[in-house]
Amino acid sequence: MQEWIDIHCHLDRLEGGPELALSQALAAGVKRIITIGTEPEDLPVVIALAEKHAPHVFCTIGVHPHDGVKYNSGVGEFIRKNANHPRVVAIGEIGLDYYYNQSPKVEQLLAFREQLQIAAEVGLPVEIHTRDAEEDTIKILTEYKGRVKGVIHCFTGTEHLASEALSLGYNISISGVVTFKNAESLRNIVKNIIPLDRLHVETDAPFLAPVPMRGKPNTAAYVIHTAQVVADLKNVSLQILCEQTKKNAEKLFFKLLN
Repeated sequence: MQEWIDIHCHLDRLEGGPELALSQALAAGVKRIITIGTEPEDLPVVIALAEKHAPHVFCTIGVHPHDGVKYNSGVGEFIRKNANHPRVVAIGEIGLDYYYNQSPKVEQLLAFREQLQIAAEVGLPVEIHTRDAEEDTIKILTEYKGRVKGVIHCFTGTEHLASEALSLGYNISISGVVTFKNAESLRNIVKNIIPLDRLHVETDAPFLAPVPMRGKPNTAAYVIHTAQVVADLKNVSLQILCEQTKKNAEKLFFKLLN
């Protein structure tokens, strides 16, 4: 029996509500979902969702680079205080986004470094967002080499970023983008660069629904479509990919629970 883990899903934003999304996910074999904090206002929301829907839902807490301008010492204290909550498995979604620049770079850089510092202090992994910011992302992760582990979520970067992230000890997570027609470079990276034991699958729902669901709001149940493409690229069965990604997620996020 396959037991999938969607390591990155915005459960509080899914069409039809979290209860419907969770029931659909469970029916599709997605037994655990990590729902993601992105801004100060939603951090209590994702914690409450994870509490309500235990044992299937866990959460991360952190400030997304789009909301870096909202990060301050009080937010940092909230994250630090709640990092030991039994449903919190990572600090995230944190990182850098120079594509949209919805927060100034200086605020993004400050929030990224300070949240990595919290992760180092509390011993939690991180879920990282990076877009058009590869060199600064690599530079900052290098500053915390050996002190923080985690995953580059929804990877859409270059071979250079993939190789550097792997060398720094980070895993890489693949979203529905890998199913898109114009994602040949990403498919090559999945096939040739990312080892099976460092690989994850995710939905990033409600965003980036995979083919054949593209154009619809994404949901956690659709992770199976992404997984099938990844399994084909790695030349393994869906069952083997399921077992390995489950093992990878348990090692990174759930080892304290085992």
